[in-house]
Amino acid sequence: MKALEGVRVLELGQLIAGPFAGSMLASFGAEVIKVEPPGTGDPMRSWRMLHEGTSLWWYGIARNKKSVTLDLRKTEATALLRALIAQCDIVIENFRPGRMEEWGLGYDELEKLKPGLIMVRVSGFGQSGPYAERPGFASVAEGIGGLRYLVGEPDRPPVRTGVSIGDSIAALHAVIGALTALHHRERTGRGQVVDTAIYESVFNMLESLLPEYDFFGKVRERSGAKLAGIVPSSTYRCKDGKYVIVGGNGDSIFQRLMRAIGRDDLASDPRLAHNPGRVTHEAEIDAAIEAFTSRHEYAHVFSVLEAAEVPAGPILSIADIAQDPQYLARDMFEQVQLPDGRPLKIPAVVPKLSATPASTEWIGPQLGAHNDEVYGGLLGLSEAQRAALRAAEVI
Repeated sequence: MKALEGVRVLELGQLIAGPFAGSMLASFGAEVIKVEPPGTGDPMRSWRMLHEGTSLWWYGIARNKKSVTLDLRKTEATALLRALIAQCDIVIENFRPGRMEEWGLGYDELEKLKPGLIMVRVSGFGQSGPYAERPGFASVAEGIGGLRYLVGEPDRPPVRTGVSIGDSIAALHAVIGALTALHHRERTGRGQVVDTAIYESVFNMLESLLPEYDFFGKVRERSGAKLAGIVPSSTYRCKDGKYVIVGGNGDSIFQRLMRAIGRDDLASDPRLAHNPGRVTHEAEIDAAIEAFTSRHEYAHVFSVLEAAEVPAGPILSIADIAQDPQYLARDMFEQVQLPDGRPLKIPAVVPKLSATPASTEWIGPQLGAHNDEVYGGLLGLSEAQRAALRAAEVI
């Protein structure tokens, strides 16, 4: 038995944040029914690199989900959607705030259909406030959430990470909210709304920036590979052009690091015994580390730091990751089979649970693959009724 077995989820969202939240719930055993527009489906089916017309990304993010088609723009769809919601424990939606209410499907109405329903709402800026109706793409929310301001070199414009990190962070917050609401419902029988804003999820990752600004008036700026105010914690170039990440910011770790690179004088320097002093003399410390790494190839640098028990490591590309022994030992890649029989590796699901681990039961399904199972089996529609809905292009 999986941890979330018996929990039924209706996923109305598309693209990344809502679907990633649904994917996490599905991988731990929830029955996730994904609603997609007939004919086209979720745009993610055709995003990035395709194989026979389908995105390779799709097979992972839609794993373990059931796909049904329903044109939510048509009035005939409303009754079907209401019938589906009445059979579910959780509804995930990431439409523009107010859209569900326009369809007569606000939370007050949905709770009448299914008392105790949990409604997970994911949007760029939340369900209220002056920005609520703005288009809510994660790239914009990352900027307003404060993350983009911090990423990049001090003398260059802010940059983004190479993935849609805001969407993924919001999805994890949505899952936390959904599971918390489920626990609350088990004790009280009452459902609730989980209002997940992408910008707020990003802001929640900013650690001490707000109290630092509020108390000291300090605005943290971009610091490149360094972590401002924590020394040494940076990336250093080795003789062979590779880079090593060094986290030597603990007091005892710093001393071991300095001795390992032949700088006993800095290890015993009272000015550098604690982090505040090291921050003041950051340039001197970085120069000492860089002098060591630049004289040696990465393999030697890492072996020296590892022997000294200094946290250090490489910067891996996905090609490196695919062969890394730690990833392999931890079974971080699942091999699945595409519809044409070809194998494909997708990321395994984390976190790893000892008693109820996640797994991939099936890859992202074909569009509408579960129409008959859901509309016929779950809702009890006859074949004639389903045929009429198909003819009207409702499903």
